[in-house]
Amino acid sequence: MDLIKSRSNQKVKLARSLRLRKTRQKTGLFLAEGIRHTGEAYESGAVIEFILFSPDLLSSQFALNLIDQVSNSGVPCYPTAPNVFVSITEKEHPQGICAVVQQPDLRLTRLEPHNFPWGVALISPQDPGNIGTILRSIDAVGASGLILIDSSADPFHPSSVRASMGMVFWYSIAMCSFKEFAIWASENNYAVYGSSSHSGIDIHNISDIQLPLILLLGSERQGLMEKHNAQCVEVISLPMQGRASSLNLGVAAGILLYQIRDKLSLKMI
Repeated sequence: MDLIKSRSNQKVKLARSLRLRKTRQKTGLFLAEGIRHTGEAYESGAVIEFILFSPDLLSSQFALNLIDQVSNSGVPCYPTAPNVFVSITEKEHPQGICAVVQQPDLRLTRLEPHNFPWGVALISPQDPGNIGTILRSIDAVGASGLILIDSSADPFHPSSVRASMGMVFWYSIAMCSFKEFAIWASENNYAVYGSSSHSGIDIHNISDIQLPLILLLGSERQGLMEKHNAQCVEVISLPMQGRASSLNLGVAAGILLYQIRDKLSLKMI
C-alpha cells in the first residue's frame, strides 16, 4: 500500500477530525491512539474501520506484528509519513499507530442483571479523564460497566480512551437521562447505592449489600441531589479526616468499588 504523504488525505482528515465531539457523534466513530489502545481494540473484537501507522515512528515488534494480524483479518492499514501521522495525534511523542473504531451500542435497555450484575452510574461527569479512570477501576474489581446519566463528558474523548488504558473496549457503556435510569433500575430490581461526601452511612457500616446493584455517583461539582438520593436504597459515605471536603471522583469511585467488591465476596463465602 502506498505511503500517505498528504495531510489532506481523506482518511487522515477523518482521523484528525475525531478529536471533536461533534464529529464523533456524527460519524459514530472514535480514535484509539497508541500501541496498547490499538491492540486492545483489536483483541476485544471492536469494529475497526482502519488503522493509520507510520513505519518511521513505529519501532515496536509487537506493533508491527499487530499490523500484520489486523491487516490479515481484513482491516485496512495505511502507512503514513511521520509528519502526516503527527498531525493526527494529540500526544507529544506519538508511538506511530492509531485506529479509527466504531462506537458500541450505548442504549441502556440492552443491559440487564444477567449481563450487568453490578456497575457504576455517573451523574453528569465533566472530566473525560475521570470516566476513563473509573473504567479501569471497574475492570480491576470485576464489575460490569458504566452508565453515564444526563449531560456527560464523552466516554470516547481521547483523554477518556487513554485514561481507560483500553478498558473502554471491554466494558459495557450506556448513556441515558436520569428518568430513563430510574425506570430501568426499578424495572430490573437494581439496588442503587448513592455516595455523598456530606452525609450518609459510613461504607464500613453497610453489611446487607445485594445484587444486582448500581453505585451512583454525582458530578464533580454538585454531587447527588435530592431527586437522585430518593432513588437509592442507601446513601453511603467515605470517612474524611483531613481538611479536604471531598475526593476526586475517580479516586472515590475506586475506593467504593473495592469496598463493595469485598462485601460481595464476604457474602459468597
